[in-house]
Amino acid sequence: MALTNNDIIKKLRVALSFKDTDIIEILKLVDYDISKSELSAFFRAEDHEKYMPLKDQILRNFLNGLVIYKRGKMERKPKATSDISKEDINPPKEFRKPMGFKPQKETVKKIAGLRVKKKGE
Repeated sequence: MALTNNDIIKKLRVALSFKDTDIIEILKLVDYDISKSELSAFFRAEDHEKYMPLKDQILRNFLNGLVIYKRGKMERKPKATSDISKEDINPPKEFRKPMGFKPQKETVKKIAGLRVKKKGE
């Protein structure tokens, strides 16, 4: 039997000793508002009339909020401007193209499997 999203959030709730208010707070960290009654519908038995299956989006928001709750908000680092020019990134022209090697016609024909005619034939 596979775990449903409801089973996953139930197990996380027990493992982390969360109350409904904690879960609501975690979901607010990712700008997702949910009422206590909506949340309690996810923790009901499947055969209960008010049971609601937990959708992927809510579980995803809960997990993202849980990361923020445990680690804190991630601060964005400002982009550092570099002094590297395009010339420093690209190799010199002589390394970008072959160094003037041009195969002879006989070599190309041998590789292609064609019969090579010798002078005087």
